[in-house]
Amino acid sequence: MLDTIQNGLQQVTSPPLVPEDQAIDLAHLFRMTLGDGALQREVLQLFDRQAGMLLARIREGDPSAAAALAHVLKGSARGVGAWQVASAAEGIEAACAGKTDLAPAVEVLTGAIVRARAAIAEHL
Repeated sequence: MLDTIQNGLQQVTSPPLVPEDQAIDLAHLFRMTLGDGALQREVLQLFDRQAGMLLARIREGDPSAAAALAHVLKGSARGVGAWQVASAAEGIEAACAGKTDLAPAVEVLTGAIVRARAAIAEHL
């Protein structure tokens, strides 16, 4: 959509790169799986299980392990379009690096994972 013309150049508004209101970005997942529905289901099921296991281990509280686990989770979340989970996992990494209390970051991550898992259940 054309918003304005400035100095002979057209300025357009782009959609956000990361949908903020979706727990799982299904358009991203579609692109990543080349539209293969069976692969989408498999990837979502794997992410669902992995997210639960990694969250349980992060909650154990060892900051060095939590940072590594959050890093793994962040990459997986980005792969399936779980942007809120990826952002929350990044928060865990930052809390570990800053040697701050992990509890608030774990709470944010827990909420993001709960929403992502609900969206996965609904999609499957």
